[in-house]
Amino acid sequence: MFRIAVVGCGVVGSSWSLVFARAGFEVSVYDASPAAVQSTLTFVRAALEDLAAQGLGGDEDVQTVCARLKPAHSLEAALEGASYVQESAPERVEIKRELYVRLDAIASPETILASSTSGLPASSFTDHLPNRARCLVVHPINPPHLVPLVELVPAPWTDAAVVERAAALMERVGQAPIRLAREINGFVVNRLQSALLGEAFRLVEDGICSAADVDKAISDGLGLRWFFMGPFETIDLNAPNGIAEYCKNLGPMYYGLAREQADPREWSAELVQSIERQRRERTQASGLAARRAWRDRCLAAFVAAKRRVLG
Repeated sequence: MFRIAVVGCGVVGSSWSLVFARAGFEVSVYDASPAAVQSTLTFVRAALEDLAAQGLGGDEDVQTVCARLKPAHSLEAALEGASYVQESAPERVEIKRELYVRLDAIASPETILASSTSGLPASSFTDHLPNRARCLVVHPINPPHLVPLVELVPAPWTDAAVVERAAALMERVGQAPIRLAREINGFVVNRLQSALLGEAFRLVEDGICSAADVDKAISDGLGLRWFFMGPFETIDLNAPNGIAEYCKNLGPMYYGLAREQADPREWSAELVQSIERQRRERTQASGLAARRAWRDRCLAAFVAAKRRVLG
């Protein structure tokens, strides 16, 4: 049996556990904190019940899926018989370097070691491993059980066959993999998000509009299109004869905007505090957990609607 090991049971690891169990795999779940493992089991059950309530539960009942999750009392037990490891440890290179020494020593040589890291290149924590060719980044968009995109980022020494196997597994479990040709800071999604966030903070800092208005510009504007098509298809459809005409007509304007925006700014403490105040006026700190649950319910409903509309 193809067995998955999830190492690290935070928010991302918990969601990954659901992804793999829902796809029919036995999933060994491990964290240095036994309480974190229990939190993962609780999360998966609750999330499956929420998905079922919104018509996204699939053909299996909650108990059947949950029965595939196997808590492991040690890293050795978690990796026993595993063909694929999804590591979701804290985002600190020193922790990952130490952990990967153990993973590489314990796991079978053909087992794929994949990291959920959102910004650390695999080369920064696998260069010292004897079997480093089986390591890569498999970065999800949180939460992966609702948002299918996943970025496959090889280190310079990652075996091409490992990338192929990881991509095939991601497609099998219902994710939508994209493959990067090489490592790059921030990968793809965070680079795109960085460009948008940089301008969002700049607009607020310069007093052009409020944080709420920036959010509205995306949620009630660009986001409605980007929800089901990307930026290139968006502009391809925004000119009668397609993208070449769009670029001819509006390319000079965007070039001018890019020159204005080519002044990277740090997010100052004062600016962050201002935006923090604006956000807390809309969602109190005590309500963030409930708001995240609301987000996940909305995502599930939107995913269901997207499937109905697009097939």
